Amino acid sequence: MAVGRLAVLLPVFVDLGLAFVAFLATFKLIRSISSKFVKAGLHGRDLNKTSKEPVPEALGVIAGAVYLVTMFVFIPVPFLVHLWTQDGPDPHEKFDDFVSALLSICCMIFLGFSDDVLNLPWRHKLTLPTIASLPLLMAYVVNIGSTTIIIPKPLRLLLGFSVDLGLLYYVYMGMLAVFCTNSINILAGINGVEAGQSLIIAMSIAVFNMCELSGDYGSMHLFSLYIVLPFVGVTAALLYHNWYPSSVFVGDTFCYFAGMTFAVVGILGHFSKTVLLFFIPQIINFIYSVPQLFRLVPCPRHRLPKYDPPSDRLGMSFAQFKKTELNVVGRLIIWILQLFRLASVQTDIGEDNNEMRINNLTLINFIIKLCGPMKEQNVTIFILCLQVAGSVLAFLIRYRLSLVFYDT
Repeated sequence: MAVGRLAVLLPVFVDLGLAFVAFLATFKLIRSISSKFVKAGLHGRDLNKTSKEPVPEALGVIAGAVYLVTMFVFIPVPFLVHLWTQDGPDPHEKFDDFVSALLSICCMIFLGFSDDVLNLPWRHKLTLPTIASLPLLMAYVVNIGSTTIIIPKPLRLLLGFSVDLGLLYYVYMGMLAVFCTNSINILAGINGVEAGQSLIIAMSIAVFNMCELSGDYGSMHLFSLYIVLPFVGVTAALLYHNWYPSSVFVGDTFCYFAGMTFAVVGILGHFSKTVLLFFIPQIINFIYSVPQLFRLVPCPRHRLPKYDPPSDRLGMSFAQFKKTELNVVGRLIIWILQLFRLASVQTDIGEDNNEMRINNLTLINFIIKLCGPMKEQNVTIFILCLQVAGSVLAFLIRYRLSLVFYDT
């Protein structure tokens, strides 16, 4: 029993040590290399500050590179421990999972950095994660292959105990990868929010994995823990530099890297529904943003909150457009948003009173609508508190409410 426990715990402790080393490496590399990004032209200006100093962009690529190196160093550890102890779960069946997981993550880091450099259009941001998830899906087919879902208790009389979704299940997993990568990318734009939300989600997943190690799917949660711990390390270091006032921008590179990491652990760890529970704020932000994302309501290129230099606070940003630009669906959506006071809408503006404007439909703007103009760091803290509350709610749903719908 002691040897078996050692075979499980020793790789975890090694992974924790490597995660700490990854934190230190990322911390020091960002500090020493960020100036080279400015020289290479990878920089921007923080629109929420009065300073016009260039801020290095796409520093998420450093976090991603350190993460990959850390995982390459770690991969032999579970195999060596198993050979040494001749006990514990056989890690050989997980080798394909390791390779496919890191291949998908590596692809997304590359594609994210390409987006930061080339500024790819949105249609590519939807298709590229799908392509990058193919190695992940192939590993799932080979090593797991289950496409059956358990039906909730209230629907079992109608649909039975379980349903085999077949190809639709793989479509769902591909869409999960797209959602995870882009949902973090659209809840962004202020210092610390991308790295902060990702860190909280990763820590929530790690806690969930540790709670499930003794369960029926313990080996899958152990694999997830191997993947997520080094991610916590590199993200914590990146958050330090990206916290208000930010000295670096994480870029789309980090958003894609983080999203694919979460998709990897959700799919190969076989707990994709639980991963989505940890994305409650991102789901709310996505639903609220749908009218602009799908162009039902005019959407400007940037939906950042508006910075007011005299007060050093962030206010709502608006999309202004002619009334004729709205179709019937767009008018209906704005009417519903007005009815439930979910948006600030102003009509009959412009020279001929034929224009209107609506606050950009993001969770950040909605928070400012409710609370009034806020300091940038306070907005970030508010969102991160929502993220923590979302994780607490996720655990309550997973371990309490789920018993109403499922047997265990």
